Amino acid sequence: MKPTFENATDWDKAEILMQPAFIRVMDNLRKQLETSNLKATYEEIKEPLPGYQLILSHEDNSVTISIWDICFKVCFIDYELSSTKSSQDSIIVEIDENLFKEGGVIHWDNLEQKTQKIIQNIIDEFPNI
Repeated sequence: MKPTFENATDWDKAEILMQPAFIRVMDNLRKQLETSNLKATYEEIKEPLPGYQLILSHEDNSVTISIWDICFKVCFIDYELSSTKSSQDSIIVEIDENLFKEGGVIHWDNLEQKTQKIIQNIIDEFPNI
């Protein structure tokens, strides 16, 4: 789903978080999948947002997740990876303020810990994500 922001401040914070979140997501996927029995492939997508989707597979099971959705789950509070809503729909999101220190600086330790937890949950819950 496409995130929608309640105000310009949240939009600005999302812009600050998205690139570091993307980097942490990709790095943690690589690290955690190295010790997993899951096979990961990536596929470029154009809509609803240009980017990539992750295809996790093992034996006869596979799951496809948008990399942006994983990043959104990191950056926002209560963002759900799997939804009954269409990926074309939008949802109002709330920035996870725990990812910032005072003064609007990224809290790198919190970002890393949250990313690791989300990636581990994806792997642990496969194929029922």
